[in-house]
Amino acid sequence: MAVVFDRPSLWQRVLPVFQGFDLPLALAVSLLAGMGLLVMYSVGFDHGSRFADHGRNMLIAVGVLFFVAQVPPQRLMALALPLYLGGVLLLLGVELFGITRKGATRWLDIQVTVIQPSELMKIAMPLMLGWWFQRREGQLRPLDFLAAGALLLVPVALIIKQPDLGTSLLVLASGLWVIYFAGLSWKLILPPVVLGAVGIITLVIMGDDWCQPGLDWQVLHDYQKQRVCTLLDPTKDPLGKGFHIIQGMIAIGSGGVWGKGFMQGTQTHLEFIPERTTDFIFAGLSEEFGLVGVIGLLLAFVFLIFRGLAIAMEAPTLFSRLVGGAVTLNFFVYAFVNMGMVSGILPVVGVPLPFISYGGTAMVTLGAGLGILMSIARSKRLVQT
Repeated sequence: MAVVFDRPSLWQRVLPVFQGFDLPLALAVSLLAGMGLLVMYSVGFDHGSRFADHGRNMLIAVGVLFFVAQVPPQRLMALALPLYLGGVLLLLGVELFGITRKGATRWLDIQVTVIQPSELMKIAMPLMLGWWFQRREGQLRPLDFLAAGALLLVPVALIIKQPDLGTSLLVLASGLWVIYFAGLSWKLILPPVVLGAVGIITLVIMGDDWCQPGLDWQVLHDYQKQRVCTLLDPTKDPLGKGFHIIQGMIAIGSGGVWGKGFMQGTQTHLEFIPERTTDFIFAGLSEEFGLVGVIGLLLAFVFLIFRGLAIAMEAPTLFSRLVGGAVTLNFFVYAFVNMGMVSGILPVVGVPLPFISYGGTAMVTLGAGLGILMSIARSKRLVQT
């Protein structure tokens, strides 16, 4: 049995710290990070220290990426169960002792700092389910998928109760990707998909009746019902609940093909877009850089996603393939949900645009996800023949 190492490139020989790093993935991340800094300065130069803070958050995320990338996938798999159990315990701690801000209890004071445990589950969830399916490789039964679903629903239910619909959707998606890639039968996938499609169509057709004041939807909080009803017709409350969506669509449309120019967006800088550096930064990007800028951003995301999927498909173990695929498609979910809610095709749920939106915790989570992909890519260097 011979052991063959991939021949390192020149830049890897010059900088040993990059040994084994995936160059196309690093290029995709660099493109998005560069666009994020450019857009943040353009839309937020008159918004305090947001640009400097965004740059600092990126540097922290890069540090997290480098640290996680040094951890081999086997070690990541060993950490899966402790991370998952620790995350669930922290979520229970939030339920019992959490800090409430703006009507939501999402944070926990651990003396040293205040943390948001739900962010940890974005990484812990795919690791946990990847560990679960790796241990059952070659002998999967329907009961194993039911158990995986239970492992997924526990933290999702705790996050929904906070309430935090956006984060719960991201954690749910990260787990569902793993379950799907593990081989879940289409016979089990199609019924909920069809049921969901029928529910959405019914809601769109009967929206006026279901959005009447005083009608209780039972499964949703009042603010969540308002978001759905605002999505169906934002003009019913143009200066209130529908303001963000209407102004976002105006900004996107006013950018045209080429945009209004660097730092020249009127909707953006006249404060018609209140969350212009966070959740609604895509509206500012569209206004100032136009359709050309949006296409460039989409191409960068497509580049990142395709490269991440390629790394996952070439991974040597089932755990690496499942986790790599789930982490990669999480970037797709982030981008799709953010652009969809700003464009008025999805409810506003508070999901950032990866690498573009301001936010420290989300940036660190993204850095950890990229570090996992880099770790999987590095593991391919050792090929046994």
